[in-house]
Amino acid sequence: MNFPFYIAKRYIFSKKSTNVINLISGISVLGVAVATMALIVTLSVFNGFSDLVATLFTAFDPQIEITPTQGKTAPADDPVLTEIRQLPQIDVATECVEDQALAVYNGRQAMVQIKGVDDNFDQLTHIREILMGDGTFELHAADIQYGIMGVRLADQLGTGIYFDQPLKIYAPRREGQLDLSDPADGFVEDELYSPNCVFEVLQGKYDSRYILTSIGFARRIFDQQGMISSLELRLKPGSDFEETKAEIKRIAGDSYQVLDRFEQQEDTFRIMKIEKLIAYIFLTFILLVACFNIIGSLSMLIIDKKDDVQTLRNLGANDRQVSQIFLLEGCMISFFGAFIGVLVGLLLCVLQQQFGIIGLGSTQGSFIVDAYPVSVHPTDVILVFLTVIVVGFLSVWYPVHYFSRRLLK
Repeated sequence: MNFPFYIAKRYIFSKKSTNVINLISGISVLGVAVATMALIVTLSVFNGFSDLVATLFTAFDPQIEITPTQGKTAPADDPVLTEIRQLPQIDVATECVEDQALAVYNGRQAMVQIKGVDDNFDQLTHIREILMGDGTFELHAADIQYGIMGVRLADQLGTGIYFDQPLKIYAPRREGQLDLSDPADGFVEDELYSPNCVFEVLQGKYDSRYILTSIGFARRIFDQQGMISSLELRLKPGSDFEETKAEIKRIAGDSYQVLDRFEQQEDTFRIMKIEKLIAYIFLTFILLVACFNIIGSLSMLIIDKKDDVQTLRNLGANDRQVSQIFLLEGCMISFFGAFIGVLVGLLLCVLQQQFGIIGLGSTQGSFIVDAYPVSVHPTDVILVFLTVIVVGFLSVWYPVHYFSRRLLK
């Protein structure tokens, strides 16, 4: 058995001559455990929110979106896109034309994102599951063009779920010279009618800006005949997603971007990752402060065991082995604190998942979920455990060597 480790283990569990040393050692373990528990719980909450956002996006976003790398649009009959459509793994392919426009209803107006899609958009996404109202997913009927808007946009324009008057849509005219005597001539005007329903994604980006309509309407108002802004895909069940995505990227080359759901919402998930990183850094500083208790505990233990150290030296222990004894004891305090903190943190996460102990608000139903979501990732648990061990070691290494030289001479 390793001699310094054997002695350090005896010291940490043996009774000290002064009870306050036992108390300080217990406080040290408790402090490290609380900091470790806070790291586990906080990172799991961030994971829970990230997973929650990811599930919300799936009702509107396609599995794979292909967009041109240069410019806003690309020819719909591009041979590259045709080859991608014909891949055996593709189940549904939808052409989209998307751009900004001005919506006006009864004197109210708002800048909106018009998204024109094919009639099979409901097969591509789960749009039918997030519709509110008596209507159904319908983009056009004969010459009538319908517009399915987000629930917040409907409230902003005052249309409600059903609007009995046409919704005016204005888009800048792309060709021709502007007649300064008639500024209205610089806009293309068209109308959308109510399909008796709105959608609710529970994300402000969509609910307060987007209007779904037919691709024919979007091409006409944005003057994009024969063009698309994106090609959206759904794979057949059982297809290997990563392998298919790699194949599509190979075919697309440098002309198109191939984005999965997470990459389509890159900004949102990047912000959440940054917030998680900042929380991790701040809590690591708190952990470092908690490790200062270990320094106090070890310094008092060195004083308490001064006579024992002299005995060990008489038995042949050198200064390096003596320092290792107290360094290992500091590491053991960090280890026990980390172990207890991880167990308690995981227990709290399980209780929150099962019973929703800490709610998001006093009124049930005010938020998407009633309690803080948590999701434990094994990589986070390993990261926290290693962080505690490394921080504990670094925080006691210099003090142990300093006190060993000063107090044990």
